[in-house]
Amino acid sequence: MTTLPSHLAAPKPLEPSLVSIPAAWFLMGSNSGQDCERPVHRVWIDTFLLAATQVTNTEYDRFLRATSSLPPPFWQDPNFNHPQQPVAGVSWHEATRYCEWLSSQTTRAYRLPTEAEWERAARGGFEQKQFPWGDDPPQSLPDYATCWQTGPEPVARYAPNAFGLYNMCDNVHEWCGDWYGPNYYVSSPERNPRGPENGERKSSRGGSWRHHIKIARCSARSSIPPEFQYADYGFRVACEV
Repeated sequence: MTTLPSHLAAPKPLEPSLVSIPAAWFLMGSNSGQDCERPVHRVWIDTFLLAATQVTNTEYDRFLRATSSLPPPFWQDPNFNHPQQPVAGVSWHEATRYCEWLSSQTTRAYRLPTEAEWERAARGGFEQKQFPWGDDPPQSLPDYATCWQTGPEPVARYAPNAFGLYNMCDNVHEWCGDWYGPNYYVSSPERNPRGPENGERKSSRGGSWRHHIKIARCSARSSIPPEFQYADYGFRVACEV
């Protein structure tokens, strides 16, 4: 079999730094948030692994070159193309394809996290606190007033949460694997819920550099159709232990 010269070989993936989120019960949702965050309900999540950061432009570039895929619409925009910024403008379908490619090139089965896994991880073990650090308002954080002016910040610029995860509630909305159901919590199973069987919008979590309040509450839910490519949408990967 003929091998390609090294300078023509398909680039290998950059595997993410993974954090083990221990199995536990936690209280999901909020009684003080939007209607779709109710009711607060007890959920068990098995141990899983979650990337410490959102997928960066550097990581996503390997996927684009290896698969000859089209870049997201903001790829050449200087507000979005710093190597360590999270990739922005990726649709749910593209995020899923990235996970499939990463899985095919490594020994792990990567995927998008579920909403329940994401919220469990974002809370960092703090039960029913509004934000990963507690209940103090986002405006109390260092440099809040000067961040996220024209796009997302490079990942891991500020302190992680108690689990060692960066930017869990800020920077870009993160795609989840679930279909979105505004009333799903009413009938959600207690163990490892994975969302409705079908739908028209995919769930997402976390804050957005575009919003007036740049950092979302841990329980805040959002959703858009899976083909949309918004400038404040990215993702991080998960996998089984």
